[in-house]
Amino acid sequence: MTRTHRSLARRVLTAAALTATLTLGAAWPGAAAPRQAAPSVPLRVATYNIHAGAGEDGVFDLGRTARAIRDLHADVIGLQEVDVHWGARSGYADEARDLARRLHMRVFFAPIYDLPAEPPRTRRRQFGVAVLSRYPVVSAENHEITRLSTQSTDPVPQPAPGFAEVAVRARGAVVHVYTTHLDYRADPSVRRAQVDDMLAVLDAERGPKVLVGDFNAEPGAPELARLWGPLADAAPDGGGTYPAAAPVRRIDVVALSPGIAVTGVREAVTTASDHRPVVADLTVRRPRS
Repeated sequence: MTRTHRSLARRVLTAAALTATLTLGAAWPGAAAPRQAAPSVPLRVATYNIHAGAGEDGVFDLGRTARAIRDLHADVIGLQEVDVHWGARSGYADEARDLARRLHMRVFFAPIYDLPAEPPRTRRRQFGVAVLSRYPVVSAENHEITRLSTQSTDPVPQPAPGFAEVAVRARGAVVHVYTTHLDYRADPSVRRAQVDDMLAVLDAERGPKVLVGDFNAEPGAPELARLWGPLADAAPDGGGTYPAAAPVRRIDVVALSPGIAVTGVREAVTTASDHRPVVADLTVRRPRS
């Protein structure tokens, strides 16, 4: 097993059910019956770097974050910069569970960092990405990709967790949704390695796949070039997402595997974080039996 397929957490919640499709009657006796096209399933996905619940005003307010997410009316949302008992800045809250509770959604949290508690506290400090879903979760996994730690004084690129994969069952279609947060540094070499690692993870699954996240680079950046082919940018003419008040860069992206259609995409105008969320309306075909 390659290092990109090792995981720190795996949750298998239920088996995916495939829905049988109807066939038309044969044109003549003994002829093969032509089949109807597989029905399409609407799916609204979003990506949002929540800045640990802090708005552009620097105020941490998870209620405001929840309202911004609720206004997206998304079925599945990939979140970045999520604190779980991380520190005083976010009141040591479990932001992943808190948001799921407020929004009545399922949640999978994939830590990038998992550190000992700050005395006298007892819960470990975690920071990473999360996926919220209105649909049942079939499976979830926290994959490793190359990272350059922000918690070390002399970091070196090495495998580390925090690349979340969640398979959701949406009206008979099982869709794999991946959430990522790529390296922020000016040197593109780590992001280039992360792209290779993510593609290896995605290649291990069949069926419709959606990759969302904060790429910390615009889609046309050379280090992201290998993504485009296996995946397509859902909003090639989309607007900026960062900084939220007056965005000048589009670094928050929704990317799709072949066969997924885009019926609409937009950047939501909000300053509940320093990023704007991106929400995309998609159609995914249910599999034939």
